[in-house]
Amino acid sequence: MSSLIKTPEEIEKIRVSGKILGFVLRKLSASAAPGVSLLDLDKLAHDLIIQEGGTPAFLGYRPDGARAKFPHTLCASINETIVHGRPSSYKLKSGDVLKLDLGVNWRGGITDAALSLAIGKVPKETLHLIKMTKKSLMEAIRAVKPRATVGDIGFAVERAAAHGNIKIIEGLTGHGVGNELHEDPIIFNYGRPGAGAMLKEGMVIAIEPMTSPTTTKCVQIGDDSFVTSDKSVSAHFEHTVLVTVKGADILTD
Repeated sequence: MSSLIKTPEEIEKIRVSGKILGFVLRKLSASAAPGVSLLDLDKLAHDLIIQEGGTPAFLGYRPDGARAKFPHTLCASINETIVHGRPSSYKLKSGDVLKLDLGVNWRGGITDAALSLAIGKVPKETLHLIKMTKKSLMEAIRAVKPRATVGDIGFAVERAAAHGNIKIIEGLTGHGVGNELHEDPIIFNYGRPGAGAMLKEGMVIAIEPMTSPTTTKCVQIGDDSFVTSDKSVSAHFEHTVLVTVKGADILTD
């Protein structure tokens, strides 16, 4: 576990990476509107990361279980696509739910974050799903502190989702991050308090609840993206956080 503790020098690089990532996600959110293509957003993400002195952490990355390296800067997932959606010429339209998931590398410091956007006018049930998914992330972040466990985090996500009457997608998880895009520990979005790996000051983790209003099941399709098993709409939020003596320091805010 000690190898997962980041040095002060590593933390500073990760912190700069997180600032770049937060900036880029804000710009992407402001640009996402009906008529804008996913490839337009991908190019904007790439150009902004390079402009800020970073490199895209997802470009050319092959996650465990994927058939091929990811060929884009940005994961752009629409409606029933939960995560790992590939940007295409598809143009956003009113009623879509867009998930933006992005990674930045700044001189070896890596961060990962995601958010969900309602495009134009969407049903109130969909707005509720988005709101409660974000709330489940923030509740999980509040559980982060030294000597807490990944089970505490998962329990916080699960409890907030249940209170909001939404479903957690099983099998899709958060993870350690910082020197590599995916590190230990694996962070499930459900769990028992006190169970699993213990958090220590200096660890950097990515917490990312993924949800649906009706199903806990997902299916991986041919392009390596994951979709809800019943084709229901999905939501996804993620932050990279540093474990400090005072709790969680959100690095991708």
